[in-house]
Amino acid sequence: MGVTRLWRTIRLGLKSLWLHRLRSLLTVLGIVFGVCSVIAMLAIGEGASYEAQEQIRSLGSNNIIIRSVKPPDEKKTSSTTTYMVEYGLTYADISRIRATIPNVTVMVPGRVIRTDVWNAKQRVDCEIVGTVPWYPIINNHRVERGRFISELEMQAVSNVCVLGHDMARQLFPIDEPMGKTVRVGSDYYKVIGVMELKSHRAVAGTSNGNGGGDKGSGQTPQASPADSSPATDRMFIPLTAARRRFGEILIKSSSGSRAAERVELHEATVKVDSPEHVVESSLIISELLKRNHKKKDYELVVPLELLRQAERTKRIFSVVLGAIAAISLIVGGIGIMNIMLASVTERTREIGIRRALGAKRRDIVLQFLIETVLLSGVGGVIGVGLGLAIPFFITYFAEMKTIVTFWSPLIAFSISGLVGVIFGIYPALRAADMDPVEALRHE
Repeated sequence: MGVTRLWRTIRLGLKSLWLHRLRSLLTVLGIVFGVCSVIAMLAIGEGASYEAQEQIRSLGSNNIIIRSVKPPDEKKTSSTTTYMVEYGLTYADISRIRATIPNVTVMVPGRVIRTDVWNAKQRVDCEIVGTVPWYPIINNHRVERGRFISELEMQAVSNVCVLGHDMARQLFPIDEPMGKTVRVGSDYYKVIGVMELKSHRAVAGTSNGNGGGDKGSGQTPQASPADSSPATDRMFIPLTAARRRFGEILIKSSSGSRAAERVELHEATVKVDSPEHVVESSLIISELLKRNHKKKDYELVVPLELLRQAERTKRIFSVVLGAIAAISLIVGGIGIMNIMLASVTERTREIGIRRALGAKRRDIVLQFLIETVLLSGVGGVIGVGLGLAIPFFITYFAEMKTIVTFWSPLIAFSISGLVGVIFGIYPALRAADMDPVEALRHE
């Protein structure tokens, strides 16, 4: 009997809402936009956080990255003076770190020189990275074709290179690059490998560091800013070859003055044996560099700390986005309450007739609660549908990664139902508290 009465009340609520279709549709829009924004904003935030954390993870949770940073230029007393600026990491720093910290297992020093690379008439302005054979393992990069630099080639100072995926495609749009040669200045390098496309992190870099002069090149090679381009846009050569071919000093001339810059290494990646020793080792490295560098011409990047900070930021971001989207749900709930209060006034005589025919207060309360829950429920369903569709379109058209978690639609829909109950209680109680006699007299 109770089920029959409940079903009858639901049918009555549906009929009442259907009689005012446009008003009901406009009423649920607040809930629709609220639920939709909760899901969509959380999906965008989750996707952005995931990408940020993946980029940090690609640096290696056991790694400590040290980069050379050019200190601010000092004031020059004469416009025709020649001066030397020496800064950044040195090979002595690498030796000291290796000898001092027992937890260090691997070190990857690197130099970066920006210049033109040629294949016949094809030219690419890129970053040439002088590095060591174990670079791909430490930096989570992979070789798609061929192989990476070997230790024998390091010792022999061989002119071999590994091209980034995009760079290989630009230099060799038709031919297969493997086994071919590319020209840098007057030197030729044999292509022995091509990096995988998905490598998107820059390798060795510095704020304003510069390499040595290019032999016979019309363009002076320069070191590039840290993390300025992905590995797909780089050319990798043995560190020994980079040191011999490009040197460590670059001389610039402008307005009657000449400036020379000397940088031995632009970046070094230090890998420790376990994540527990990362922070401790980074503090020791910082202290070692502070003692041996008069100026702060370096910076330390600890991916593990960045990852933890990114996770904390993600939690804060999710709470803020959820709170902003919840405001839309509250506004929608207020709209439902407003319409239901108007509906109570319009249906005063109907309420009086129902009470006169034997309906109890709980029947009136249940009727109006069901109507508000139906409104919020329908709005929640439409909002969930839009909330699942919007991230898809954002990913497709804007090429932004979005992640819809399993719990976000459930939470958004549950909140919409809860909003319907909370904001429907007062109109339902107001309708139930009407005097049946006064309600029947209402015109």
